[in-house]
Amino acid sequence: VQLQASGGGLVQAGGSLRLSCVSSAHTFSTYALGWFRQAPGKEREFVAAVSWSGGLTYYADSVKGRFTISRDNAKNTMYLQMNSLKPDDTAVYYCVVVLGVYSDRPPLPSDYWGQGTQVTVSS
Repeated sequence: VQLQASGGGLVQAGGSLRLSCVSSAHTFSTYALGWFRQAPGKEREFVAAVSWSGGLTYYADSVKGRFTISRDNAKNTMYLQMNSLKPDDTAVYYCVVVLGVYSDRPPLPSDYWGQGTQVTVSS
């Protein structure tokens, strides 16, 4: 499964960005997907996930209410709308196939990761 993330950039605190993740896999609509991020000097952390149908989503507490994950299976694309960005959101963001989406805990990532896209939020 190949995943291609895009949409990162430099934005001021309080601003917005929308990340996209495109896949050429014909089985795209069968995968649960998510976003993880890694800030300099820190471990990768979970951000958000969406079920294969788009009907179930789960967010890290740090982004809940500010970020929205969605997908368009007809376009083989997943999105992450990021609003009210903070300097702490600065990281490389990765789209990932995840091992299911649950309502009470973050999902585990699979071995299928896209290349990252850099998001930098200035104060």
